Amino acid sequence: MTAVLPSIEALKSQAKRLRASLESADRAIGHAQALEAVARQYGFRDWNTLRAKALSNRPKAPVHVGEAVRGEYLGQHFTGRILGVGQLAAADRYRITVKFDEPVDVVTFDSFSAFRQRVHCVVDATGTTPQKTSNGQPHLRLAL
Repeated sequence: MTAVLPSIEALKSQAKRLRASLESADRAIGHAQALEAVARQYGFRDWNTLRAKALSNRPKAPVHVGEAVRGEYLGQHFTGRILGVGQLAAADRYRITVKFDEPVDVVTFDSFSAFRQRVHCVVDATGTTPQKTSNGQPHLRLAL
């Protein structure tokens, strides 16, 4: 299995650090030269090849817009539909918007309720939020 390459932003940051390091040693190079050098460090012939591979090698989102989903949100079971998906700079993090088929009561007290029908959250490639509730459970977990 091929390892996931760093994001384009991380690769460009490496090139900037390389330029700064060489400049401090009175061996200044241009931005394009730094990008080419980073590409060679990863075993690619040039920056364009590395960039294309880095973009195509990123993990795929666990869900897509319009997909019917089910899972748990704050301990409550739900079914719903994905309204939005966007990949974040972290290679395996996605911002999703879920519209529940039926509103979910997110309060565990008997004296009142608070219903949510649409939530925005960040999930990893497994469809689970890194944020956890006070009892250690993920805020949202999709059943994939």
